Amino acid sequence: MVGVNNVTVQFSGVPLFDNVSFIINPRDRIGLVGKNGAGKTTLLRVLFGLFEPETGNVSRPNGLTTGFLEQEMKLTGSGTVLEQALTAFKEAQELEKKIHSLTESISERTDFHSTEYMKLISGLNEANERFLIIGGHTRQADTEKVLTGLGFEPEELNRPLREFSGGWQMRVELAKILLQKPDLLLLDEPTNHLDIESIQWMEEFLEEYPGAVILVSHDRAFLDNVTKRTIEISLGKIFDYKLPYSDYAIKREEELEQQQAAFNNQQRQIAQIERFIERFRYKSTKARQVQSRMKLLDKMDKVEIEDLDRTAIHFHFPPAPPSGKIVAEALHLAKHYGPKLVFKGVDFHITQGEFIAFVGKNGMGKTTLSRIIVGELEYEGNIKLGHNVTIGYFAQNQAELLDGEKTVFQTIDDVAVGDIRPKIRNILGSFLFGGDTIDKKVKVLSGGEKSRLALARLLLTPANLLVLDEPTNHLDMPSKDILKNALLQFKGTVIIVSHDRDFLQSLTNKVFEFRNHTVKQYFGDIYDFLESRKLHSLAQLEKKNKKLTASEPDDSLSANKALYLKKKQQNKELKKLSNQIVKAEEEISKLEGEINKLDDILANPEKYKDAVADPALFQLYQSLQNKLQKQMEEWEFLHLQYEEAENSEEDTVDQ
Repeated sequence: MVGVNNVTVQFSGVPLFDNVSFIINPRDRIGLVGKNGAGKTTLLRVLFGLFEPETGNVSRPNGLTTGFLEQEMKLTGSGTVLEQALTAFKEAQELEKKIHSLTESISERTDFHSTEYMKLISGLNEANERFLIIGGHTRQADTEKVLTGLGFEPEELNRPLREFSGGWQMRVELAKILLQKPDLLLLDEPTNHLDIESIQWMEEFLEEYPGAVILVSHDRAFLDNVTKRTIEISLGKIFDYKLPYSDYAIKREEELEQQQAAFNNQQRQIAQIERFIERFRYKSTKARQVQSRMKLLDKMDKVEIEDLDRTAIHFHFPPAPPSGKIVAEALHLAKHYGPKLVFKGVDFHITQGEFIAFVGKNGMGKTTLSRIIVGELEYEGNIKLGHNVTIGYFAQNQAELLDGEKTVFQTIDDVAVGDIRPKIRNILGSFLFGGDTIDKKVKVLSGGEKSRLALARLLLTPANLLVLDEPTNHLDMPSKDILKNALLQFKGTVIIVSHDRDFLQSLTNKVFEFRNHTVKQYFGDIYDFLESRKLHSLAQLEKKNKKLTASEPDDSLSANKALYLKKKQQNKELKKLSNQIVKAEEEISKLEGEINKLDDILANPEKYKDAVADPALFQLYQSLQNKLQKQMEEWEFLHLQYEEAENSEEDTVDQ
């Protein structure tokens, strides 16, 4: 569908990627991965046409439509959330005006048999047909479905867009791109502004998406659930595998190990040959053997080890000062923003050494409770920190809070005190800020670099309670793994707000779920929490079901919710069976066509004398008849299954 042909892009004379080529096929699901700064965003811009490469080109078929969600977009939308999202249907709106205009013109004419009248009728038919194809009649329902999938409540759709934060406005931009249904969808970090429920919805949406998708993400679980192909950019090259990311990472590591083993074996072989040559070079009796081995060396295909970018951040948290057994405790905690209730009646106590995950929909109070714990917000009720508790806080917008006019070095130097000051350069080096990069101004840093710098600041003051609000945003996967490993070695207490399931897995031992203006606690890690809630995915968190009454058990699914899930599964099964029936019918039609051709040959022995005499013809004929019989039996079986599934669905509806 789209061809990337020998594309080279350079910055300051250094190739970002050099002479890369690959093909994007219809319905491809490609994860574009690599370290921060490897060139992922630049490659997306090249694909979209925003950036021209130094050499090479991108070939696109005529009429190809492309949608691009950038990491950072200028948000200039006006009107309500729904009105702004509906601007995705610009063509439908123009067609609607055209249909209205043509209809009025036709109603005013009486020359029913004239050429002009027939042109108007033809134009109206074409406009109506195109309007139907692009979903003009269902655009409002489709828009509401996508917006609610991305986390908006129904009552929020008619609120002015300007009342929402930048993150929520980015969701509207994402909705507009998804609603346009371009042939090629380019998504740069689409999960950065989404909560877990919305991420899960996105996974399901992209699974059924009719076009090709290329996405940049550092969310391993999201990549594994969406993509079927991985392209990694590393040191100017690309590595292309038809595997989701985790499978690719394993395969790639195995290949590198094999490559290293082959290289080592060859080096040993070369050393042995060279020793023989050196030992017997001047002995006439061995001249033939020496010449033979020298030719062997010349002809040998040298095994080369690929250049790899092994640079990575390297750090560990300072030793946690001792604290009391109780780190924090709250009683009847509540928070309002004006008339809006965030949560109430929250009781908890956090003990030394606990690692706690805050999960739930955006807007339910995860960041609010984090800021209350660190002392940044007023509240109702009581909260108390334990003896000798010192807090290290990484805010969700920590990177944006950095002073853009200061250099990297000044950012650390301004807050470093005492014995830490001589170690500033070492600390910055551990976070990949070395050489001239320490003199860069913060405002020119990438999102990943700003996040690394904010983490570096966190190391300057020893703490025994770390409160980390979305610490993995903008970090590449190697950096996230190193952060996770550093946290696993930390001997203090940790609170983490995160929507990254892979990052949370096996890291936390307790979960605070924010739901329905309260906070519930679960023991275990994120997947233990899922099991205890009897959910298959975090997408079930905070579904828009009716509020549980006091008599309903809080930990079980409501009857309506269970019915909804059952019906959803039945619809999925019906769709699957329907597709299988269509495929079976296509195969039957194909086999019948081939058999008809052979029937024609067998019915005309004079015309096809040589063919009829071939015994292989009869074998083929019998084989096709057998295949047709089996396919007919399969078709009948599928129809029986479909009827049973339909009856089961009707029973569910009757309930």
